[in-house]
Amino acid sequence: MGRIIAIANQKGGVGKTTTAINLAASLALAEKDILIVDTDPQGNSTSGLGIERAGLDKTLYDVYSDRCVITDTIKETSIGHLDIVPSTVDLLGVEIELVGREGREHILSGSINAIRDRYRYILIDCPPSLGLLTLNALVAADSVLVPVQCEYYALEGLGLLTNTIRLVRSSFNPSLDIEGIVLTMFDPRNTLAHQVVEEVRKHFGDKVYDTVIPRNISLAEAPSHGKPVLIYDARSKGAQSFLSLAKEILNANGIGQRT
Repeated sequence: MGRIIAIANQKGGVGKTTTAINLAASLALAEKDILIVDTDPQGNSTSGLGIERAGLDKTLYDVYSDRCVITDTIKETSIGHLDIVPSTVDLLGVEIELVGREGREHILSGSINAIRDRYRYILIDCPPSLGLLTLNALVAADSVLVPVQCEYYALEGLGLLTNTIRLVRSSFNPSLDIEGIVLTMFDPRNTLAHQVVEEVRKHFGDKVYDTVIPRNISLAEAPSHGKPVLIYDARSKGAQSFLSLAKEILNANGIGQRT
């Protein structure tokens, strides 16, 4: 049975989509079948994996609208073992359309459970807000992976998210846990960045991955080419850091890269 991990942080600009795309590609390189579910109406995971949003006939919006089942929306990417459930700006309408619908928090959970045996990992790229789309992701997930930018308000954002996780656990998903915290956009020349790393590690201990994702030009450029950084520039520090993170996650879940 596949493990479902929501990649979430209520604070924007922390590297959620960068993490989703590049972690998924790194796990797929280990020959694990991986699915990304793009639940952000901006659709950046979709375009970042080279999927043309304008040409899509079925997306996650159609799943929420009961127009199709999730298997109808799955698209293969150019990377072996990596598929995506794409999204477009249409997804913005979901929160309004489902206001009065009973069980609206469980729509994504029901859809993903039908396909979780097909994948080793299902990564859900969440929008940067606590609305119905993020709530559906947290209800569907086994755990939450939290990207945290190495900047001043990092701990404040983490505090908001951990409180949200407690609320979701108490009301909808009692088994929801923190998969891990990954520090992103680290600049070794910046004293504040080092202080943030130290503070986050002090507060969250072994929940924080050893791997730190650096600020890296290849990571910034790759999405505009519709490629994960592993394809765009495999030798870059950004690519190597995500390979290291994937290895940590596989090991933490008791899955060797060759098993």
